Amino acid sequence: MAMKALFLDRDGVINIDHGYVGEVERFTFVEGIFDLTRRAVDHGYRIVVITNQAGIAHGYYTQEDFQVLTRWMVNAFERRGIPIAAVLHCPYHSNGSVAAYTRESFWRKPNPGMILEAQRRFDLDLTRSIFIGDMLTDMAAAQAAGIATRILLTHAASPPAPASCAYRTAAKLRDVESVL
Repeated sequence: MAMKALFLDRDGVINIDHGYVGEVERFTFVEGIFDLTRRAVDHGYRIVVITNQAGIAHGYYTQEDFQVLTRWMVNAFERRGIPIAAVLHCPYHSNGSVAAYTRESFWRKPNPGMILEAQRRFDLDLTRSIFIGDMLTDMAAAQAAGIATRILLTHAASPPAPASCAYRTAAKLRDVESVL
């Protein structure tokens, strides 16, 4: 039987979004992320991170910088007994300044490419899965992929105007735990 997954955006969900975070020194975990992911693992969810990384296309940090930070982040979860099945990222942006990464991509949210790749790799049941993001592009990608439960993390700010897809809102990660 296909497994369910908890899909997480990175910036704004796993870490505080300081804008183009590409170094460990600028990475601060969002309060409650370890409790939420521990609970998800305990309830049979695989953890998959889905993140646009336009900072690579804009030249703010390199692909290697991103990989170093990702290994550090994944290790922080693993030290707490929380396995991350995958971190999928899209380094492309149509208005980038690094030629190798300046283009459109089916992996770039709001497109569902990264989610569909995770589904293929891990035989995931998207109808039983959850996506938590902090942008409407996250919600649109999750809907396009067929993820049943979509949660927009608002960080206590006013929710954005309604999008063309349905989603729930939560001000803090602890408000999401009851969904698992």
